[in-house]
Amino acid sequence: MHIDREEPVGNVEAEEMDGDLKEDTPLGDIPLYRHRFLGMVRQKAYIFDGDGNYYNKDWDFAEPKENEFCWYHVELPKINQKLPLFAQSLIDILCPPLKLQDILSLVSNGPLCSHVNGALVFRVNSPGPPTSNYTFRLAARVTESSVITVSLGRVPRLGFSPTSKSLLSEIPSVETYSSGGPPSHNGGDQKEGSGFVIREHVLEFLLTMNHSEEADNPVPESVSNLVVHIIDTHVDHLQDVTTKLEMELDSVELELDKGGFALKKQMLDDRRFPNMHLNLQRILQVIAHGEQVFPRVKEKCSSKKWFCSEDINSLEELIGRLRRLKESVGFIANRVTAIQAGLDSWQAEQINKKLYYLSFLSIIFLPLSIITGARNSLWHECGRSSMDRAKEPKGERWFPQCDVSLRGNASSRSSMLPFPSSLHPYSCLATKDGFEKKLVSQ
Repeated sequence: MHIDREEPVGNVEAEEMDGDLKEDTPLGDIPLYRHRFLGMVRQKAYIFDGDGNYYNKDWDFAEPKENEFCWYHVELPKINQKLPLFAQSLIDILCPPLKLQDILSLVSNGPLCSHVNGALVFRVNSPGPPTSNYTFRLAARVTESSVITVSLGRVPRLGFSPTSKSLLSEIPSVETYSSGGPPSHNGGDQKEGSGFVIREHVLEFLLTMNHSEEADNPVPESVSNLVVHIIDTHVDHLQDVTTKLEMELDSVELELDKGGFALKKQMLDDRRFPNMHLNLQRILQVIAHGEQVFPRVKEKCSSKKWFCSEDINSLEELIGRLRRLKESVGFIANRVTAIQAGLDSWQAEQINKKLYYLSFLSIIFLPLSIITGARNSLWHECGRSSMDRAKEPKGERWFPQCDVSLRGNASSRSSMLPFPSSLHPYSCLATKDGFEKKLVSQ
C-alpha cells in the first residue's frame, strides 16, 4: 500500500480543503456530535409581546414581529467534560444562525464584554471543575430583538412559570408529630387542615434563597428588562451560594463548641476549612469578573436607543449589590481563617502535650538504658579479655610484644623523655628480660 507523505498546509490551502470538504464530502462521512449530550442539555425558548405577556416558542431562531423579542437559553450539564465538548454541543444547537466566533465568545473562560458580529456579548465564566457548586458560567448575546444565553447548570429564578405553580403563594403549616410516632401526614408537601404542609428540608432550602421563585418573576417588556433580569438572577445565585456557605459555617462553629477531640481531629483530617476557603476564593473570582464586566455592559448599553434609562439605573444598583457581596464574602473568609487558626493552635497544643509526656518517659528510662548499656559492655569486655588471655602464653599475658633490636637502648631513651619512663612503650623491655632470665633459671 502506498502512503502519501504529509506536507505542511498553509492557511490558503486549509481554506481550500475546507471548501472541498463542504462541497464533495457526503454527510455520512462527517463526524457528528449532535447526540453527545443527548438528554442532558436543556433548551428553553420564550417570546415576549412587549405588554407583559410571554409564550413558549419553538427553537427556530425566527425573526419576531414588531414590538416582540425572543429569548433562547441553553443550560449545559454539570459534568466533567472539557470546553471543546461543550463548544461542540453549542455548535449543534446554535449554528446556524451563530458563527464560530460567537460560539467561542460564549463558551470560553474568563470575563468578556465586547461587540461580536454586531451583537453585544458578555460573559462571567469562571474556570474550575464543572461539577463544583462554586463554578459559575453565564454568557449572553444581546441584539435589539433577541437574547441568547448559556449557563452551566440551573440558575434559580432565571426562567418563567405560571403563577399558580408558586409555592410561596400558598398558606403554610408545619408538620405535626404524634407522641412517639412519625408525622401525621402521608407523603410529601400536601395540604393538611387549612394550610400547606411544608417539611423542614424544604424550609431550609427556601431560607437560603434571597429571592422569589420563577413564578413571581415580573415579565420583561423590553430587551433591556430581560438583560437586567439575567444579571439580577446571576447576582441572586451568587448570594444564595454565599448564604448557604455562611449557614454551613455557623453549624460547624456550633459543632466545634460542643465537640471534643474526635470531631476536631476529623475536621483536620478532612481539610474542612481549607476546602471552604478555596470555595470562597472561587466565589470571589466570579464576583471580580462581574465587577469587570457589568460596568462595561452598562456603558455599552447606555449608548443603545432601545435600552431604557431605568434599566441603566437598575444595572448600577446590581453593581452596588455585587460590591457589597464581595465585602460579605471577605468577612466569611476571615471567619474561616480564624477558625482554622484556632484548630491549628489546638493541634499544636496536643503535640506539645505528647512531647511533654515523652520527655517524662525519657527522664525515667534514659538513665536505666545508660546503666544497662554500660553493664552489658563491661560484661562483654571482661568475657572477651579473659578468653584472649587464656589463649596467650603465660609470659605474654602481661607484657606487649616489643622490638628486640631496641631493647638495649630502651633505658637510655626513656631517661631522655619529659614524662616518666614507666609510661614509655619501651620501658617494659628490661622487665621482660628479667622475667625471661628467671624462667630460664627455673
